[in-house]
Amino acid sequence: MDLNTVIVGIYFLFLIAIGWMFRTFTSSTSDYFRGGGNMLWWMVGATAFMTQFSAWTFTGAAGKAYNDGSAVAIIFIANAFGYLMNYLYFAPKFRQLRVITVIEAIRMRFGRVNEQVFTWSSMPNSVISAGIWLNGLAIIASGIFGFDMNTTIILTGLVVLVMSVTGGSWAVIASDFMQMVIIMAVTVTAAVVAVYQGGGVSEIISNFPTERIVDGTTTTGTFIAGFNLNYLSIFSIWAVFIFIKQFSITNNMLNSYRYLAAKDSNNARKAALLACVLMTIGPIIWFMPSWFIAGQGVDLAAQYPEAGSKAADFAYLYFVQEYMPVGMVGLLIAAMFAATMSSMDSGLNRNSGIFVKNFYQAILRKDASEKELVLVSKITSTFFGIAIIMVALFINSLKGLSLFDTMMYVGALIGFPMTIPAFLGFFIRKTPDWAGWGTLVVGGIVSYYVGFVITADHVQNWFNLDIAFTGREWSDLKVALGLIAHMVLTGGFFMLSTLFYKPLAEHREKDVDLFFSNLATPLVSEGTEQQNLDNKQRRMLGTLISVAGVGVMTMFVLPNPFWGRMIFVLCGVIVLAVGLLLVKAVDTKVEDAQIEAENK
Repeated sequence: MDLNTVIVGIYFLFLIAIGWMFRTFTSSTSDYFRGGGNMLWWMVGATAFMTQFSAWTFTGAAGKAYNDGSAVAIIFIANAFGYLMNYLYFAPKFRQLRVITVIEAIRMRFGRVNEQVFTWSSMPNSVISAGIWLNGLAIIASGIFGFDMNTTIILTGLVVLVMSVTGGSWAVIASDFMQMVIIMAVTVTAAVVAVYQGGGVSEIISNFPTERIVDGTTTTGTFIAGFNLNYLSIFSIWAVFIFIKQFSITNNMLNSYRYLAAKDSNNARKAALLACVLMTIGPIIWFMPSWFIAGQGVDLAAQYPEAGSKAADFAYLYFVQEYMPVGMVGLLIAAMFAATMSSMDSGLNRNSGIFVKNFYQAILRKDASEKELVLVSKITSTFFGIAIIMVALFINSLKGLSLFDTMMYVGALIGFPMTIPAFLGFFIRKTPDWAGWGTLVVGGIVSYYVGFVITADHVQNWFNLDIAFTGREWSDLKVALGLIAHMVLTGGFFMLSTLFYKPLAEHREKDVDLFFSNLATPLVSEGTEQQNLDNKQRRMLGTLISVAGVGVMTMFVLPNPFWGRMIFVLCGVIVLAVGLLLVKAVDTKVEDAQIEAENK
Protein backbone atom coordinates (compact mmCIF):
# COMPACT_ATOMS: atom_id res chain seq x y z
CA MET A 1 0.00 0.00 0.00
CA ASP A 2 1.21 3.54 -0.77
CA LEU A 3 2.91 5.27 2.19
CA ASN A 4 0.78 8.40 1.86
CA THR A 5 -2.39 6.30 2.00
CA VAL A 6 -1.18 4.61 5.21
CA ILE A 7 -0.46 7.98 6.84
CA VAL A 8 -3.90 9.32 5.89
CA GLY A 9 -5.53 6.14 7.21
CA ILE A 10 -3.74 6.39 10.58
CA TYR A 11 -4.74 10.05 10.84
CA PHE A 12 -8.39 9.16 10.19
CA LEU A 13 -8.28 6.54 12.94
CA PHE A 14 -6.91 9.18 15.28
CA LEU A 15 -9.77 11.56 14.44
CA ILE A 16 -12.30 8.79 15.02
CA ALA A 17 -10.69 8.21 18.42
CA ILE A 18 -11.25 11.87 19.28
CA GLY A 19 -14.93 11.59 18.38
CA TRP A 20 -15.23 8.42 20.46
CA MET A 21 -13.51 9.91 23.51
CA PHE A 22 -15.62 13.07 23.46
CA ARG A 23 -18.93 11.28 22.86
CA THR A 24 -19.64 11.26 26.62
CA PHE A 25 -19.73 15.07 26.60
CA THR A 26 -22.94 15.10 24.53
CA SER A 27 -26.33 14.47 26.13
CA SER A 28 -28.50 17.31 24.79
CA THR A 29 -28.95 19.52 21.74
CA SER A 30 -27.04 22.28 23.52
CA ASP A 31 -24.09 19.90 23.89
CA TYR A 32 -24.47 18.64 20.30
CA PHE A 33 -24.61 22.08 18.68
CA ARG A 34 -22.40 24.29 20.89
CA GLY A 35 -20.69 22.14 23.49
CA GLY A 36 -23.16 23.24 26.12
CA GLY A 37 -21.49 26.67 26.12
CA ASN A 38 -18.72 25.25 28.34
CA MET A 39 -15.59 25.35 26.17
CA LEU A 40 -12.26 27.02 26.90
CA TRP A 41 -10.91 29.85 24.76
CA TRP A 42 -8.19 27.88 22.98
CA MET A 43 -10.71 25.33 21.68
CA VAL A 44 -13.17 28.03 20.58
CA GLY A 45 -10.40 30.12 19.01
CA ALA A 46 -9.19 27.10 17.05
CA THR A 47 -12.63 26.39 15.61
CA ALA A 48 -13.17 30.10 14.81
CA PHE A 49 -9.90 30.03 12.89
CA MET A 50 -10.54 26.69 11.20
CA THR A 51 -13.99 27.71 9.90
CA GLN A 52 -12.16 30.21 7.66
CA PHE A 53 -9.58 27.61 6.68
CA SER A 54 -9.91 24.55 4.47
CA ALA A 55 -8.30 22.73 1.54
CA TRP A 56 -9.38 25.77 -0.54
CA THR A 57 -6.52 27.65 1.15
CA PHE A 58 -4.07 25.17 -0.41
CA THR A 59 -5.83 25.00 -3.80
CA GLY A 60 -7.80 28.05 -4.94
CA ALA A 61 -5.94 30.51 -2.69
CA ALA A 62 -2.53 28.90 -3.30
CA GLY A 63 -3.25 29.05 -7.05
CA LYS A 64 -4.06 32.74 -6.74
CA ALA A 65 -0.75 33.26 -4.88
CA TYR A 66 1.10 31.42 -7.68
CA ASN A 67 -0.58 33.58 -10.34
CA ASP A 68 -0.76 36.98 -8.64
CA GLY A 69 1.69 37.10 -5.75
CA SER A 70 0.57 38.68 -2.49
CA ALA A 71 -2.84 39.85 -3.74
CA VAL A 72 -4.57 36.83 -2.19
CA ALA A 73 -3.09 37.62 1.24
CA ILE A 74 -5.43 40.62 1.43
CA ILE A 75 -8.37 38.28 2.06
CA PHE A 76 -6.68 36.63 5.02
CA ILE A 77 -5.39 39.91 6.45
CA ALA A 78 -8.97 41.18 6.17
CA ASN A 79 -10.07 38.08 8.11
CA ALA A 80 -7.49 38.93 10.78
CA PHE A 81 -8.92 42.46 10.94
CA GLY A 82 -12.40 40.99 11.38
CA TYR A 83 -11.18 38.78 14.25
CA LEU A 84 -9.46 41.80 15.80
CA MET A 85 -12.85 43.54 15.87
CA ASN A 86 -14.25 40.34 17.41
CA TYR A 87 -11.66 40.67 20.16
CA LEU A 88 -12.20 44.37 20.76
CA TYR A 89 -16.02 44.28 20.82
CA PHE A 90 -18.12 41.58 19.15
CA ALA A 91 -16.96 38.19 20.51
CA PRO A 92 -18.14 38.70 24.12
CA LYS A 93 -21.37 40.24 22.83
CA PHE A 94 -22.00 37.15 20.70
CA ARG A 95 -21.54 34.86 23.70
CA GLN A 96 -23.81 37.09 25.77
CA LEU A 97 -26.66 36.39 23.36
CA ARG A 98 -27.16 33.22 25.47
CA VAL A 99 -28.67 31.15 22.63
CA ILE A 100 -28.06 27.65 21.24
CA THR A 101 -28.33 28.61 17.55
CA VAL A 102 -27.77 31.96 15.86
CA ILE A 103 -31.31 31.97 14.44
CA GLU A 104 -32.66 32.09 18.00
CA ALA A 105 -30.97 35.50 18.25
CA ILE A 106 -32.61 36.50 14.96
CA ARG A 107 -36.01 35.48 16.38
CA MET A 108 -35.46 37.59 19.51
CA ARG A 109 -34.40 40.61 17.46
CA PHE A 110 -36.76 40.39 14.45
CA GLY A 111 -39.57 37.98 15.37
CA ARG A 112 -40.78 34.51 14.35
CA VAL A 113 -41.40 35.28 10.67
CA ASN A 114 -37.76 36.25 10.28
CA GLU A 115 -36.77 33.14 12.20
CA GLN A 116 -38.16 31.02 9.37
CA VAL A 117 -36.91 33.34 6.60
CA PHE A 118 -33.35 33.29 7.91
CA THR A 119 -33.54 29.57 8.67
CA TRP A 120 -34.23 28.69 5.05
CA SER A 121 -32.10 31.40 3.44
CA SER A 122 -28.94 30.88 5.50
CA MET A 123 -28.59 27.15 4.94
CA PRO A 124 -27.94 27.23 1.14
CA ASN A 125 -25.00 29.61 1.62
CA SER A 126 -23.36 27.16 4.04
CA VAL A 127 -23.97 24.24 1.70
CA ILE A 128 -22.45 26.07 -1.29
CA SER A 129 -19.39 27.16 0.70
CA ALA A 130 -18.86 23.62 1.97
CA GLY A 131 -19.19 22.34 -1.61
CA ILE A 132 -16.37 24.67 -2.66
CA TRP A 133 -14.22 23.39 0.23
CA LEU A 134 -14.93 19.79 -0.72
CA ASN A 135 -14.04 20.51 -4.35
CA GLY A 136 -10.73 22.00 -3.21
CA LEU A 137 -10.01 18.91 -1.13
CA ALA A 138 -10.81 16.64 -4.09
CA ILE A 139 -8.29 18.52 -6.26
CA ILE A 140 -5.52 17.69 -3.81
CA ALA A 141 -6.71 14.12 -3.15
CA SER A 142 -7.06 13.28 -6.84
CA GLY A 143 -3.58 14.64 -7.50
CA ILE A 144 -2.15 12.47 -4.71
CA PHE A 145 -3.99 9.21 -5.32
CA GLY A 146 -4.68 9.52 -9.05
CA PHE A 147 -8.45 9.02 -8.76
CA ASP A 148 -11.05 10.63 -11.00
CA MET A 149 -12.21 13.99 -9.57
CA ASN A 150 -15.89 13.03 -9.31
CA THR A 151 -15.03 9.73 -7.62
CA THR A 152 -12.75 11.58 -5.20
CA ILE A 153 -15.47 14.12 -4.36
CA ILE A 154 -17.97 11.37 -3.58
CA LEU A 155 -15.56 9.25 -1.52
CA THR A 156 -14.08 12.11 0.48
CA GLY A 157 -17.52 13.64 0.96
CA LEU A 158 -18.84 10.37 2.40
CA VAL A 159 -15.88 10.12 4.79
CA VAL A 160 -16.50 13.67 6.01
CA LEU A 161 -20.22 12.95 6.32
CA VAL A 162 -19.73 9.85 8.47
CA MET A 163 -17.34 11.63 10.82
CA SER A 164 -19.56 14.72 11.04
CA VAL A 165 -22.73 12.83 11.87
CA THR A 166 -21.24 10.57 14.54
CA GLY A 167 -19.79 13.39 16.64
CA GLY A 168 -21.36 16.53 18.04
CA SER A 169 -19.74 19.92 18.55
CA TRP A 170 -17.44 18.59 21.30
CA ALA A 171 -15.82 16.14 18.87
CA VAL A 172 -15.84 18.73 16.07
CA ILE A 173 -14.19 21.49 18.11
CA ALA A 174 -11.74 19.17 19.86
CA SER A 175 -10.58 17.84 16.49
CA ASP A 176 -10.43 21.42 15.17
CA PHE A 177 -7.84 22.28 17.80
CA MET A 178 -5.67 19.26 17.05
CA GLN A 179 -5.94 19.89 13.31
CA MET A 180 -4.98 23.53 13.80
CA VAL A 181 -1.85 22.51 15.69
CA ILE A 182 -0.79 19.92 13.10
CA ILE A 183 -1.57 22.13 10.09
CA MET A 184 0.37 25.06 11.51
CA ALA A 185 3.30 22.75 12.30
CA VAL A 186 3.31 21.24 8.79
CA THR A 187 2.90 24.55 6.99
CA VAL A 188 5.55 26.27 9.11
CA THR A 189 8.07 23.60 8.15
CA ALA A 190 7.01 23.82 4.48
CA ALA A 191 7.52 27.60 4.59
CA VAL A 192 10.97 27.11 6.18
CA VAL A 193 11.96 24.71 3.38
CA ALA A 194 10.66 27.16 0.74
CA VAL A 195 12.63 30.03 2.27
CA TYR A 196 15.77 27.87 2.46
CA GLN A 197 15.41 26.60 -1.12
CA GLY A 198 14.64 30.10 -2.38
CA GLY A 199 17.61 31.76 -0.68
CA GLY A 200 15.54 33.86 1.71
CA VAL A 201 12.25 35.74 1.71
CA SER A 202 13.59 38.79 -0.15
CA GLU A 203 15.08 36.54 -2.83
CA ILE A 204 11.76 34.73 -3.34
CA ILE A 205 9.94 38.05 -3.74
CA SER A 206 12.56 39.46 -6.12
CA ASN A 207 12.44 36.26 -8.22
CA PHE A 208 8.66 36.42 -8.61
CA PRO A 209 8.01 36.77 -12.36
CA THR A 210 7.27 40.20 -13.82
CA GLU A 211 5.99 38.78 -17.11
CA ARG A 212 3.46 36.03 -17.72
CA ILE A 213 1.40 34.73 -20.63
CA VAL A 214 -2.30 35.16 -19.87
CA ASP A 215 -4.90 34.08 -22.44
CA GLY A 216 -2.19 33.87 -25.09
CA THR A 217 -0.91 37.40 -24.45
CA THR A 218 2.27 38.41 -22.61
CA THR A 219 1.38 40.69 -19.71
CA THR A 220 3.48 42.42 -17.05
CA GLY A 221 2.75 42.56 -13.35
CA THR A 222 4.12 42.93 -9.82
CA PHE A 223 4.34 40.76 -6.71
CA ILE A 224 1.98 43.12 -4.88
CA ALA A 225 -0.87 43.48 -7.40
CA GLY A 226 -0.29 40.52 -9.71
CA PHE A 227 -0.94 40.24 -13.45
CA ASN A 228 -3.59 40.82 -16.05
CA LEU A 229 -4.39 44.39 -14.93
CA ASN A 230 -5.01 47.35 -17.21
CA TYR A 231 -6.46 49.47 -14.40
CA LEU A 232 -4.55 49.28 -11.09
CA SER A 233 -7.38 51.25 -9.46
CA ILE A 234 -9.68 48.21 -9.83
CA PHE A 235 -7.31 46.17 -7.68
CA SER A 236 -7.31 48.95 -5.06
CA ILE A 237 -11.11 49.13 -5.04
CA TRP A 238 -11.34 45.34 -4.72
CA ALA A 239 -8.89 45.33 -1.79
CA VAL A 240 -10.79 48.02 0.13
CA PHE A 241 -14.16 46.31 -0.24
CA ILE A 242 -12.74 42.88 0.59
CA PHE A 243 -11.82 44.36 3.98
CA ILE A 244 -15.36 45.62 4.40
CA LYS A 245 -16.84 42.26 3.35
CA GLN A 246 -14.66 40.18 5.67
CA PHE A 247 -15.34 42.58 8.54
CA SER A 248 -19.10 42.20 8.08
CA ILE A 249 -18.91 38.43 7.66
CA THR A 250 -16.97 37.92 10.89
CA ASN A 251 -18.99 40.45 12.92
CA ASN A 252 -22.69 39.67 12.63
CA MET A 253 -25.29 37.50 14.34
CA LEU A 254 -25.36 34.79 11.65
CA ASN A 255 -21.66 34.05 12.16
CA SER A 256 -21.70 34.49 15.92
CA TYR A 257 -21.97 30.69 16.25
CA ARG A 258 -18.18 30.57 16.51
CA TYR A 259 -18.37 31.98 20.04
CA LEU A 260 -21.59 30.43 21.37
CA ALA A 261 -19.55 27.48 22.65
CA ALA A 262 -17.26 29.61 24.84
CA LYS A 263 -17.82 29.18 28.57
CA ASP A 264 -18.08 32.93 29.22
CA SER A 265 -17.51 36.41 27.78
CA ASN A 266 -13.80 36.53 28.62
CA ASN A 267 -13.09 33.18 26.97
CA ALA A 268 -14.94 34.34 23.84
CA ARG A 269 -12.75 37.45 23.71
CA LYS A 270 -9.51 35.48 24.11
CA ALA A 271 -10.69 32.99 21.46
CA ALA A 272 -11.05 35.85 18.98
CA LEU A 273 -7.53 37.06 19.77
CA LEU A 274 -6.11 33.58 19.08
CA ALA A 275 -7.92 33.45 15.72
CA CYS A 276 -6.64 36.96 14.90
CA VAL A 277 -3.01 36.07 15.62
CA LEU A 278 -3.16 32.84 13.61
CA MET A 279 -4.85 34.53 10.66
CA THR A 280 -2.25 37.34 10.70
CA ILE A 281 0.79 35.08 10.46
CA GLY A 282 -0.94 32.48 8.28
CA PRO A 283 -0.66 34.08 4.80
CA ILE A 284 3.12 34.43 4.99
CA ILE A 285 3.42 30.78 5.98
CA TRP A 286 0.82 29.28 3.63
CA PHE A 287 1.74 31.08 0.41
CA MET A 288 5.54 31.08 0.58
CA PRO A 289 5.75 27.74 -1.32
CA SER A 290 3.49 29.08 -4.12
CA TRP A 291 5.56 32.25 -4.44
CA PHE A 292 8.74 30.17 -4.49
CA ILE A 293 7.73 27.84 -7.35
CA ALA A 294 6.35 30.81 -9.34
CA GLY A 295 9.80 32.38 -9.05
CA GLN A 296 11.37 29.13 -10.21
CA GLY A 297 9.39 29.35 -13.44
CA VAL A 298 7.47 26.10 -12.87
CA ASP A 299 4.78 25.67 -15.56
CA LEU A 300 1.91 24.02 -13.66
CA ALA A 301 -0.21 23.81 -16.83
CA ALA A 302 2.45 21.50 -18.30
CA GLN A 303 2.75 19.53 -15.05
CA TYR A 304 -1.02 19.00 -14.72
CA PRO A 305 -2.44 19.18 -18.28
CA GLU A 306 -5.66 17.40 -17.28
CA ALA A 307 -6.51 20.29 -14.89
CA GLY A 308 -6.93 22.82 -17.71
CA SER A 309 -7.42 26.37 -16.44
CA LYS A 310 -7.36 25.10 -12.84
CA ALA A 311 -3.73 23.92 -13.04
CA ALA A 312 -2.58 26.70 -10.70
CA ASP A 313 -4.68 25.11 -7.94
CA PHE A 314 -2.02 22.37 -7.76
CA ALA A 315 0.75 24.83 -6.76
CA TYR A 316 1.06 23.78 -3.12
CA LEU A 317 0.80 20.08 -3.95
CA TYR A 318 3.61 20.42 -6.51
CA PHE A 319 5.89 22.04 -3.94
CA VAL A 320 5.29 19.35 -1.31
CA GLN A 321 5.81 16.53 -3.83
CA GLU A 322 9.03 18.01 -5.24
CA TYR A 323 10.71 19.69 -2.28
CA MET A 324 9.48 18.02 0.92
CA PRO A 325 10.70 14.68 2.33
CA VAL A 326 9.02 11.31 1.71
CA GLY A 327 5.90 10.98 3.86
CA MET A 328 5.20 14.71 4.14
CA VAL A 329 2.65 14.53 1.33
CA GLY A 330 0.66 12.01 3.36
CA LEU A 331 0.84 14.16 6.49
CA LEU A 332 -0.20 17.24 4.52
CA ILE A 333 -3.13 15.53 2.78
CA ALA A 334 -4.25 14.16 6.16
CA ALA A 335 -4.15 17.67 7.61
CA MET A 336 -6.04 19.04 4.58
CA PHE A 337 -8.68 16.34 4.92
CA ALA A 338 -8.99 17.27 8.55
CA ALA A 339 -9.15 21.02 7.85
CA THR A 340 -11.91 20.57 5.30
CA MET A 341 -13.72 18.17 7.61
CA SER A 342 -13.59 20.74 10.38
CA SER A 343 -15.08 23.42 8.11
CA MET A 344 -17.75 21.03 6.84
CA ASP A 345 -18.35 19.71 10.36
CA SER A 346 -19.03 23.23 11.54
CA GLY A 347 -21.31 23.89 8.56
CA LEU A 348 -23.22 20.64 8.95
CA ASN A 349 -23.47 21.04 12.71
CA ARG A 350 -24.65 24.64 12.35
CA ASN A 351 -27.18 23.85 9.60
CA SER A 352 -28.67 20.87 11.40
CA GLY A 353 -28.85 22.93 14.58
CA ILE A 354 -30.75 25.69 12.81
CA PHE A 355 -33.14 23.23 11.15
CA VAL A 356 -33.84 21.25 14.32
CA LYS A 357 -34.12 24.09 16.83
CA ASN A 358 -35.69 26.74 14.61
CA PHE A 359 -37.99 24.68 12.39
CA TYR A 360 -38.46 21.10 13.56
CA GLN A 361 -38.89 21.99 17.23
CA ALA A 362 -40.34 25.47 16.72
CA ILE A 363 -42.94 24.48 14.10
CA LEU A 364 -43.35 20.69 13.84
CA ARG A 365 -42.60 19.15 17.24
CA LYS A 366 -42.73 21.68 20.06
CA ASP A 367 -42.79 18.94 22.72
CA ALA A 368 -40.02 16.77 21.22
CA SER A 369 -37.62 15.16 23.71
CA GLU A 370 -33.88 15.88 23.69
CA LYS A 371 -33.20 12.31 22.54
CA GLU A 372 -35.52 12.77 19.54
CA LEU A 373 -33.95 16.12 18.66
CA VAL A 374 -30.41 14.69 18.71
CA LEU A 375 -31.54 11.82 16.43
CA VAL A 376 -33.20 14.24 14.00
CA SER A 377 -30.01 16.33 14.07
CA LYS A 378 -27.97 13.38 12.81
CA ILE A 379 -30.51 12.61 10.07
CA THR A 380 -30.50 16.27 9.01
CA SER A 381 -26.69 16.33 8.96
CA THR A 382 -26.77 13.34 6.59
CA PHE A 383 -29.11 15.17 4.22
CA PHE A 384 -26.94 18.30 4.21
CA GLY A 385 -23.82 16.18 3.67
CA ILE A 386 -25.32 14.64 0.53
CA ALA A 387 -26.34 18.10 -0.70
CA ILE A 388 -22.75 19.32 -0.23
CA ILE A 389 -21.43 16.43 -2.33
CA MET A 390 -23.88 17.34 -5.12
CA VAL A 391 -22.78 20.99 -5.03
CA ALA A 392 -19.10 19.99 -5.19
CA LEU A 393 -19.79 17.80 -8.23
CA PHE A 394 -21.56 20.71 -9.94
CA ILE A 395 -18.69 23.11 -9.21
CA ASN A 396 -16.24 20.59 -10.65
CA SER A 397 -18.24 20.57 -13.89
CA LEU A 398 -17.64 24.32 -14.29
CA LYS A 399 -14.22 23.93 -15.87
CA GLY A 400 -13.84 27.59 -16.78
CA LEU A 401 -14.50 28.98 -13.28
CA SER A 402 -11.64 29.02 -10.79
CA LEU A 403 -12.17 28.05 -7.16
CA PHE A 404 -10.92 31.47 -6.10
CA ASP A 405 -13.49 33.34 -8.21
CA THR A 406 -16.26 30.97 -7.10
CA MET A 407 -15.53 31.64 -3.43
CA MET A 408 -15.44 35.40 -4.04
CA TYR A 409 -18.78 35.42 -5.91
CA VAL A 410 -20.52 33.35 -3.24
CA GLY A 411 -19.24 35.64 -0.50
CA ALA A 412 -20.13 38.90 -2.26
CA LEU A 413 -23.47 38.01 -3.86
CA ILE A 414 -24.93 35.45 -1.43
CA GLY A 415 -23.21 35.75 1.94
CA PHE A 416 -22.75 39.51 2.24
CA PRO A 417 -26.38 40.70 1.83
CA MET A 418 -27.49 38.29 4.58
CA THR A 419 -25.03 39.82 7.01
CA ILE A 420 -26.45 43.35 6.66
CA PRO A 421 -29.56 43.01 8.87
CA ALA A 422 -27.65 40.62 11.14
CA PHE A 423 -24.98 43.32 11.63
CA LEU A 424 -27.01 46.54 11.66
CA GLY A 425 -29.62 44.94 13.94
CA PHE A 426 -26.98 44.98 16.68
CA PHE A 427 -26.87 48.77 16.72
CA ILE A 428 -30.17 50.05 15.30
CA ARG A 429 -33.02 49.12 17.61
CA LYS A 430 -36.04 50.98 16.26
CA THR A 431 -36.81 49.05 13.10
CA PRO A 432 -40.01 47.22 12.14
CA ASP A 433 -39.75 43.43 12.12
CA TRP A 434 -40.20 43.34 8.35
CA ALA A 435 -36.86 45.15 8.01
CA GLY A 436 -35.16 41.77 8.42
CA TRP A 437 -36.81 39.79 5.62
CA GLY A 438 -37.33 42.94 3.52
CA THR A 439 -33.59 43.57 3.47
CA LEU A 440 -33.00 40.00 2.24
CA VAL A 441 -35.48 40.52 -0.60
CA VAL A 442 -33.75 43.74 -1.65
CA GLY A 443 -30.39 41.98 -1.33
CA GLY A 444 -31.59 39.17 -3.61
CA ILE A 445 -32.67 41.65 -6.27
CA VAL A 446 -29.35 43.53 -6.05
CA SER A 447 -27.35 40.29 -6.29
CA TYR A 448 -29.33 39.16 -9.35
CA TYR A 449 -28.81 42.50 -11.07
CA VAL A 450 -25.06 42.61 -10.39
CA GLY A 451 -24.53 38.92 -11.12
CA PHE A 452 -26.62 38.48 -14.27
CA VAL A 453 -27.56 41.87 -15.74
CA ILE A 454 -24.53 44.16 -15.45
CA THR A 455 -21.78 43.33 -17.95
CA ALA A 456 -18.23 44.58 -18.47
CA ASP A 457 -19.44 46.59 -21.49
CA HIS A 458 -21.98 48.42 -19.30
CA VAL A 459 -19.30 49.54 -16.86
CA GLN A 460 -16.92 50.59 -19.63
CA ASN A 461 -19.66 52.68 -21.25
CA TRP A 462 -20.64 54.30 -17.92
CA PHE A 463 -17.08 55.55 -17.37
CA ASN A 464 -16.09 56.01 -21.05
CA LEU A 465 -13.15 53.62 -20.75
CA ASP A 466 -11.16 52.91 -23.92
CA ILE A 467 -9.26 49.79 -22.82
CA ALA A 468 -11.31 46.63 -22.27
CA PHE A 469 -11.25 44.90 -18.89
CA THR A 470 -9.15 41.77 -18.58
CA GLY A 471 -10.75 38.59 -17.23
CA ARG A 472 -9.20 39.13 -13.81
CA GLU A 473 -10.25 42.80 -13.68
CA TRP A 474 -13.86 41.96 -14.45
CA SER A 475 -13.87 39.20 -11.82
CA ASP A 476 -12.49 41.59 -9.18
CA LEU A 477 -14.74 44.44 -10.27
CA LYS A 478 -17.83 42.25 -10.20
CA VAL A 479 -17.12 41.36 -6.58
CA ALA A 480 -16.51 45.02 -5.70
CA LEU A 481 -19.67 46.16 -7.53
CA GLY A 482 -21.72 43.61 -5.61
CA LEU A 483 -20.34 44.80 -2.30
CA ILE A 484 -20.82 48.50 -3.15
CA ALA A 485 -24.40 47.91 -4.33
CA HIS A 486 -25.28 45.99 -1.18
CA MET A 487 -23.76 48.63 1.08
CA VAL A 488 -25.67 51.44 -0.61
CA LEU A 489 -28.96 49.80 -1.63
CA THR A 490 -29.41 46.81 0.70
CA GLY A 491 -27.93 48.57 3.72
CA GLY A 492 -29.75 51.77 2.79
CA PHE A 493 -33.08 49.90 2.75
CA PHE A 494 -32.52 48.65 6.30
CA MET A 495 -31.60 52.17 7.50
CA LEU A 496 -34.65 53.70 5.80
CA SER A 497 -36.94 51.16 7.50
CA THR A 498 -36.44 53.12 10.73
CA LEU A 499 -38.71 55.80 9.24
CA PHE A 500 -41.59 53.30 9.42
CA TYR A 501 -40.95 52.13 12.96
CA LYS A 502 -43.93 51.82 15.27
CA PRO A 503 -43.97 50.39 18.80
CA LEU A 504 -44.02 46.58 18.64
CA ALA A 505 -46.55 44.27 20.24
CA GLU A 506 -45.97 43.65 23.94
CA HIS A 507 -44.46 40.17 23.53
CA ARG A 508 -42.14 41.44 20.80
CA GLU A 509 -41.01 44.38 22.91
CA LYS A 510 -40.10 41.91 25.65
CA ASP A 511 -38.04 39.82 23.22
CA VAL A 512 -36.20 42.86 21.86
CA ASP A 513 -35.59 44.15 25.39
CA LEU A 514 -34.17 40.75 26.36
CA PHE A 515 -31.96 40.74 23.26
CA PHE A 516 -30.33 44.07 24.07
CA SER A 517 -30.24 43.30 27.81
CA ASN A 518 -28.32 40.09 27.11
CA LEU A 519 -25.89 41.95 24.86
CA ALA A 520 -25.11 44.38 27.68
CA THR A 521 -24.76 41.76 30.44
CA PRO A 522 -21.35 40.02 30.75
CA LEU A 523 -21.42 36.26 31.22
CA VAL A 524 -19.17 34.82 33.94
CA SER A 525 -18.68 31.08 34.36
CA GLU A 526 -17.42 29.73 37.65
CA GLY A 527 -17.90 26.91 40.13
CA THR A 528 -16.33 23.55 40.84
CA GLU A 529 -18.30 21.72 38.16
CA GLN A 530 -17.04 24.10 35.44
CA GLN A 531 -13.46 23.84 36.74
CA ASN A 532 -13.66 20.05 36.58
CA LEU A 533 -14.89 20.25 32.98
CA ASP A 534 -12.05 22.67 32.16
CA ASN A 535 -9.51 20.21 33.53
CA LYS A 536 -11.11 17.35 31.61
CA GLN A 537 -10.78 19.32 28.35
CA ARG A 538 -7.13 20.16 29.04
CA ARG A 539 -6.12 16.65 30.06
CA MET A 540 -7.94 14.73 27.30
CA LEU A 541 -6.96 16.98 24.42
CA GLY A 542 -3.45 17.58 25.76
CA THR A 543 -2.85 13.82 25.96
CA LEU A 544 -4.21 13.23 22.45
CA ILE A 545 -2.09 16.01 20.94
CA SER A 546 1.02 14.76 22.76
CA VAL A 547 0.46 11.30 21.28
CA ALA A 548 0.02 12.89 17.83
CA GLY A 549 3.30 14.78 18.30
CA VAL A 550 5.16 11.58 19.17
CA GLY A 551 3.55 9.91 16.14
CA VAL A 552 4.79 12.66 13.81
CA MET A 553 8.30 12.39 15.28
CA THR A 554 8.38 8.62 14.62
CA MET A 555 8.23 9.49 10.89
CA PHE A 556 11.93 10.25 11.43
CA VAL A 557 12.52 6.58 10.50
CA LEU A 558 11.25 7.06 6.93
CA PRO A 559 13.93 6.80 4.20
CA ASN A 560 14.92 10.46 3.82
CA PRO A 561 18.15 12.46 3.91
CA PHE A 562 19.07 13.79 7.35
CA TRP A 563 17.46 17.21 6.72
CA GLY A 564 14.23 15.46 5.69
CA ARG A 565 14.21 13.40 8.89
CA MET A 566 14.73 16.54 10.95
CA ILE A 567 11.68 18.13 9.27
CA PHE A 568 9.48 15.48 10.92
CA VAL A 569 11.26 15.98 14.24
CA LEU A 570 10.57 19.73 14.05
CA CYS A 571 6.88 19.15 13.22
CA GLY A 572 6.53 16.61 16.02
CA VAL A 573 8.23 18.82 18.60
CA ILE A 574 5.86 21.70 17.83
CA VAL A 575 2.80 19.44 18.22
CA LEU A 576 4.14 17.70 21.33
CA ALA A 577 5.00 21.02 23.01
CA VAL A 578 1.41 22.23 22.63
CA GLY A 579 0.06 18.96 24.07
CA LEU A 580 2.37 19.09 27.08
CA LEU A 581 1.45 22.72 27.76
CA LEU A 582 -2.24 21.75 27.89
CA VAL A 583 -1.58 18.88 30.29
CA LYS A 584 0.56 21.17 32.44
CA ALA A 585 -2.33 23.70 32.54
CA VAL A 586 -4.55 21.23 34.45
CA ASP A 587 -5.49 22.86 37.77
CA THR A 588 -4.63 20.10 40.25
CA LYS A 589 -5.62 22.27 43.24
CA VAL A 590 -9.30 21.87 42.35
CA GLU A 591 -8.96 18.09 42.07
CA ASP A 592 -6.95 17.88 45.32
CA ALA A 593 -9.60 19.92 47.13
CA GLN A 594 -12.33 17.60 45.86
CA ILE A 595 -10.45 14.49 46.96
CA GLU A 596 -9.87 16.02 50.38
CA ALA A 597 -13.57 16.90 50.70
CA GLU A 598 -14.59 13.35 49.74
CA ASN A 599 -12.22 11.83 52.31
CA LYS A 600 -13.67 13.87 55.17
